[in-house]
Amino acid sequence: MLRTTASRVLDDSDRDEVMAILDADPVTNVFVASRVRSVGLNPARLGGQMWGFGPRGGLISLCYAGANLVPVGAGPEAVHAFADRARRQGRRCSSIVGPAEAVELFWERIEPSWGPARAIRWAQPVMAITRPSPIPADPLVRRVRPEEFETMLPACVAMFTEEVGISPEAGDGGALYRSRVAELIRIGRSYARIDDGKVVFKAEIGAVTPQACQIQGVWVHPDLRGRGHAAAGMAAVVKYALDCFAPVVSLYVNDYNAPARAAYRKAGFKEVGTFMSVLF
Repeated sequence: MLRTTASRVLDDSDRDEVMAILDADPVTNVFVASRVRSVGLNPARLGGQMWGFGPRGGLISLCYAGANLVPVGAGPEAVHAFADRARRQGRRCSSIVGPAEAVELFWERIEPSWGPARAIRWAQPVMAITRPSPIPADPLVRRVRPEEFETMLPACVAMFTEEVGISPEAGDGGALYRSRVAELIRIGRSYARIDDGKVVFKAEIGAVTPQACQIQGVWVHPDLRGRGHAAAGMAAVVKYALDCFAPVVSLYVNDYNAPARAAYRKAGFKEVGTFMSVLF
């Protein structure tokens, strides 16, 4: 049986060690790194806790425990320590997401107390690109303007519902989701092609660090799929991302979503890893 060192809750005094771990794999860790860079490690600002694991107080692995639970650089001993803490604390997250090997082991250990899951995405290829797409970008894809929020919101809700399996308007009536959509538009990280008031293609850049950024929320109107809008739209978003945000642009996608994977490959993305997600 594995003998584990207990995990501990980190704070801003641990920031340098935390950033060293996160920056060791900037593409895999872009979501957590963006949170820490933006607000630090104080739980009130972070929107959750950062757990650390390592021998004699040193840090070798992390786990972000907020709305999502995300293991970082976590081998078997660290995963077991984090799962023990998660079991004692009780489930507060809506998903577990991260490198497939760590998430699968974590879920194995926590399922008896946290299960059942609403859905499990066992393999989600992580894809990245470091240069402009090899195909022409859609010239009509542009930054969304704040006054277009009401036009964009139904497309964002449709994307989320299709991807996650539940509406983001459940629970709080969608207040938190609306706020996030509006914020991404306000800070210039929402992109779309809008023809005569109809959203044809959309995507957001959800996480940004100096080393990498992550595209999320890719969606094409159902009536217009199969016409090349996804690949050309992604080529446009990649150009914006490389010009404005980071030298590496990444995303992750469900392995069973063959059309999306084909569009991303056409736009120049290459697979660089595999995530797994457990949804509650």
